[in-house]
Amino acid sequence: MVTGGAGFLGQRVVRALTERGCKDIFVPQIQEYDLTKEAMVERLFAEVHPQIVIHLAAEVGGIGANRSMPGRFAYANLIMGALLIEHARLAGVKKFVAIGTVCAYPKFAGVPFTEDDIWSGYPEETNAPYGLAKKMLLVLSQGYRQQYGFNSIYLLPVNLYGPGDNFELQSSHVIPAMIRKCVEAIERREKTIILWGDGTPTREFLYVDDCAQAIVLATERYDGAEPVNIGTGVELSIRELAELIAEITGFSGHIEWDTNKPNGQPRRCLDITRAKERFGFIAKTDFREGLAKTIQWYRANRSRGD
Repeated sequence: MVTGGAGFLGQRVVRALTERGCKDIFVPQIQEYDLTKEAMVERLFAEVHPQIVIHLAAEVGGIGANRSMPGRFAYANLIMGALLIEHARLAGVKKFVAIGTVCAYPKFAGVPFTEDDIWSGYPEETNAPYGLAKKMLLVLSQGYRQQYGFNSIYLLPVNLYGPGDNFELQSSHVIPAMIRKCVEAIERREKTIILWGDGTPTREFLYVDDCAQAIVLATERYDGAEPVNIGTGVELSIRELAELIAEITGFSGHIEWDTNKPNGQPRRCLDITRAKERFGFIAKTDFREGLAKTIQWYRANRSRGD
């Protein structure tokens, strides 16, 4: 069972499982199974009887969405994780794959972030409710392993991007937001785009198909209690990212930085040693190539009226 299997990352995970010969994959739809409601989660396990659960479903967004819905993001992600892990245990699920987030790391964690740093401070304030809710999946995974012998693993993907991402400006992450602003500015013949913050924070980005491969590899090969980072280990600044996206889209105008808007976490870059050692994951997609594919997809699939 892949929760969130119809989503941006989930579709790739389902495809990767299918390519490996997995023929019986169930993707719960929110219209039929609201994973924040215990009765529906209980019914889900009674009807589906999964052997393995990969939990990707989440309520998530960029800085703007986190600032406007901190309570909802905290509650929905916390309750989904708790209900799914508990009912998976009760149903005798053989393995539970919990997907965390880089937002769980402390605001001022040492760079690169190692998995041992995850408890060394409080997350960056704008996404702390979401990050802490997802971090509780690690607590539950380790607690259930200790008490019940429940095989639950915990993965920490870095920021994802790729074709099919969310390009709604009110809820999108940084890459799709920048792509949309550049493309629309070109179409409207505008000379300036406005981006949040001052451009100095750094981020690490992982192509969504690479992340799917990492999740499937971990599902196949990893059974440990320790959390595992999923990323590329490559850090670049938001300013550098904006300049690269402007170049690839063909936007030649001015980039204005709105310093009244928050920067978010100062730096993000993962130590990816453990993923390589424990289940052999190495990201393969070149960043520029991945951006070009994402931009091409957006131009081909967007609605002119959105």
